[in-house]
Amino acid sequence: MSSKEVLEGLYPFLNEQATSPVRLDQELLESVRLKAEHSLAVKRTFFDAHGEQVVAAAKSIAEVYRRNGRLFAMGNGGSSCDAAHIAVEFLHPVTAGRPALPAVNLDADVAMLTAVGNDVGFDHVFVRQVIAQARAGDGLIGVSTSGNSANLVRAFEKAKELGLTTIALSGGNGGAVARSSAVDHCLVVETDSIHRVQECHVAIYHILWDLVHTLLANERGWAERKGAA
Repeated sequence: MSSKEVLEGLYPFLNEQATSPVRLDQELLESVRLKAEHSLAVKRTFFDAHGEQVVAAAKSIAEVYRRNGRLFAMGNGGSSCDAAHIAVEFLHPVTAGRPALPAVNLDADVAMLTAVGNDVGFDHVFVRQVIAQARAGDGLIGVSTSGNSANLVRAFEKAKELGLTTIALSGGNGGAVARSSAVDHCLVVETDSIHRVQECHVAIYHILWDLVHTLLANERGWAERKGAA
């Protein structure tokens, strides 16, 4: 199917010769409603099917912090923004009384990314940082809408070799990260819509953050040892 045919399928009213402003507004509002419904349906389907996996991943992250480890986050393109979002959620909790937890955004250092990408290759931009910064007991979370990012797969493989807990957020059929034995938890949003995958990923890591704090708060004195924000 051509890109023109896809666009016509999504917005058939735009191809009509004479569309009144009122009709156009009605069609656009209907498009908003349908996209919102689809987004909600994707989230419901994911959490109904994979709620236990989300809990298991949260328990693993909580265990990283019990061991005084750190959580590293990575992603490409729009998913690099998710990596930054994940890191800041843990570093700067917006809920009063929850302690700040160490998290590192592996997309933050532009000089590092461009140096490694230019000198060695883009597939190495995360694995080089994992080698330099991570240690056994830390955690690594990678976000990819397709699951086929070679630089994430390389980093996961090295992380597992070093003794890290590894978590992937993916979409579609899960891609290469879902097939990798180096990934402990792979949370796959099973839809071909990149936008719906991204929207569900945001919900997943917000819930992971909340569950991790809930798990740690159940341990007497843990928050006091860490120092609440």
